[in-house]
Amino acid sequence: MGLLVDLQGPKIRVGAFREGAVELEPGATFRLDITCDDGEGDAERVCCGYAGLASDVVPGDHLLLDDGRLELEVSGIAGGRIETRVLVGGRLSSHKGINKRGGGLSAPALSDKDRADMWLAAELEADYLALSFVRSADDVHEARRLFTAAGGSGRLVAKIERAEAVTVATEIIEAADAIMVARGDLGVEIGDAELPGVQKRLIRLARGADRAVITATQMMQSMVSATLPTRAEVLDVANAVLDGTDAVMLSEETAIGEYPVEAVTAMARICEGAERQREAMVGGYRHDDAFSRVDESIAMATMYVANRLPVKAIAALTESGDTALWMSRVGSGIPIYAMTPHRQTLRRVTLYRGVYPVPFEAVGNDYSAINRALLEVLVAEGVVTEGDLVISTKGDLSGVHGGTSAMKILRVGPTPQPT
Repeated sequence: MGLLVDLQGPKIRVGAFREGAVELEPGATFRLDITCDDGEGDAERVCCGYAGLASDVVPGDHLLLDDGRLELEVSGIAGGRIETRVLVGGRLSSHKGINKRGGGLSAPALSDKDRADMWLAAELEADYLALSFVRSADDVHEARRLFTAAGGSGRLVAKIERAEAVTVATEIIEAADAIMVARGDLGVEIGDAELPGVQKRLIRLARGADRAVITATQMMQSMVSATLPTRAEVLDVANAVLDGTDAVMLSEETAIGEYPVEAVTAMARICEGAERQREAMVGGYRHDDAFSRVDESIAMATMYVANRLPVKAIAALTESGDTALWMSRVGSGIPIYAMTPHRQTLRRVTLYRGVYPVPFEAVGNDYSAINRALLEVLVAEGVVTEGDLVISTKGDLSGVHGGTSAMKILRVGPTPQPT
């Protein structure tokens, strides 16, 4: 399994309440105060540790608390105190998040804690580093520079959860290695009605740019306290799979939920069921694209052939995992085995849809011997049996990044031979 370290970013939160929580009544006045000490909150005011909030809002703005469950309208700002009127009330407990409807909060993507945590992520050899509250491609570039300076070699996941990020999604996707559709804060900022279309668009853009994509937040929320998901949640997870997401993610369901094992089991069952719907599989054959790289061309040619022959498996001999990533952008339902001797690559490709890591080292330049060896591994794994067709891809030189230059169709037999 790959290791993903999630930087929390500058999440803007209310402070602590004396009694742990308060009840806000609709129509009541409530003050957010950036000048008081934490722990002084009551039903009339609460501290807020983000000093820039008073500069980011004007009267008439709407602030959404606790993932949008409570709504406040700003009525006035004076000396670091933001006066509001409660539009939608309810129970507000300590340290819940604050969003501004429509976006526009100026907090930077990387907090001081994030910068320190990058060093720990590098020490842990994290395969992926997730960046919260990304606003622009520049945020990704800065994070990559800092992570590299800390000694990190993992890839970057840009979490799309700000309204501003949606408008420059193409640039962010190009700068990152993967994205996460973080639907909690994103839905609060852009509104529930806009969220489904934005999710589908982000998945499509990421796949088109050869980036991995994770869909996250409240996918099976009812399973925090229930043993089975609702039918709506089943459809939500399945539709993300059918749209082409690489991964779906659980949050509260496994972090604080009462049935974490059942939640994981149910989500896996739904994903597997959706992937069996071949007629609904995402396309992406890229007939009209021009390729500038030989290795990418081989990957696309492989998928074109695989979708037109009764191929049982695809074996991609790879250094970085890029060949397997390109293949996984094309829907086929045919398992792709990323065969590599590199531990980091084996862990990294676990994020890619339909890609399975297989430890394998191609020794020497005897291609027939290498083909026999890789088929023996797949047979031993129970992936293929005698008579099955397998497509393999490799380069002329082992250890060379981006060197994939050949595709071969093999038939499994006592002595594997090219067809």
